[in-house]
Amino acid sequence: MLHLTTLPATESFATELTVPSYANAIPSNILPSFCIKKDEFGYSTFVRHTLRYKETKGIIVNTFQELEPYALDSLSSSYLDLPPIYPVGPIIDHVGPAKWHSNRSGHEKTIEWLDRQPESSVVFLCFGSMGCLTPVQVREIANGLERAGYRFLWALREPAKAKLKLPNDYEHLDESLFPDGFIDRTAEIGLVCGWVPQVSVLAHKSIGGFVSHCGWNSILEGIWYGVPIATWPLYGEQQLNAFEMVRELGLGVEIRLDSRDKGGDLVLAEDVERGVRELMDGGDGELRKKVKEMSEKSNKALIENGSSFKALGGLIDVLLSNI
Repeated sequence: MLHLTTLPATESFATELTVPSYANAIPSNILPSFCIKKDEFGYSTFVRHTLRYKETKGIIVNTFQELEPYALDSLSSSYLDLPPIYPVGPIIDHVGPAKWHSNRSGHEKTIEWLDRQPESSVVFLCFGSMGCLTPVQVREIANGLERAGYRFLWALREPAKAKLKLPNDYEHLDESLFPDGFIDRTAEIGLVCGWVPQVSVLAHKSIGGFVSHCGWNSILEGIWYGVPIATWPLYGEQQLNAFEMVRELGLGVEIRLDSRDKGGDLVLAEDVERGVRELMDGGDGELRKKVKEMSEKSNKALIENGSSFKALGGLIDVLLSNI
């Protein structure tokens, strides 16, 4: 966003864009829609608000130095003329709505099912609080999961009936949503459910991979618990997050980076199968090892003398000095 403020308002984006916070060139088609359509109201609004970042006395970011050193160093560059950056993360809600959600009984059944699965054997598919799928996409995922053959936990939600409403759980998971016989054939290795407390699931020892929409909270949660991510962004900045995880940091595998290419939004069964296999095989364990190492760093960042602990201490000192 800061880089957008340095570009002429009339300039059209090339196929790739060089942005200081990224080591690799960014394909312009993974930018949020408002960045691509520069003549629309959203673009000028975001640029106007971004310029106000420079008026602050500091910017607090939910990340940690060890995860994004290149990006954080770029924000210290003098050409941006920014106030100090305070990376104080990962800030994660490890409980969330699990204690009060209306579907607690369903959550308990899900955890009981996970308890019966071998360690690191289950791929978890969850697309966030606003993520939902068309019936055609549901069938493609089902076919891909069955072909891949791994154990799976799939949090599947019904599209909202009205615009800007959150998806709901299906009252009854109609088998007609899936390919004929899918539920019966996968009964021993898979569970399709509604809402689940994502953090509790990621923390479970049986989870070996996470197919995610790549919201930043989900990424930090996956890293904290050492679970490799397969990227499936849906909207907003999630495509940039997916790009960073796969191309910049090497902490994930790609199912999709851009929901606008490859003939539209539909992800085919063969892409799902390939992504799940790559996620769970993990490049002979290299991906899993790399994610585990970053998980340890994320934990250490928050303890005494960790990078985020120190950043937060520095912020507190600045705040107290102005009282």
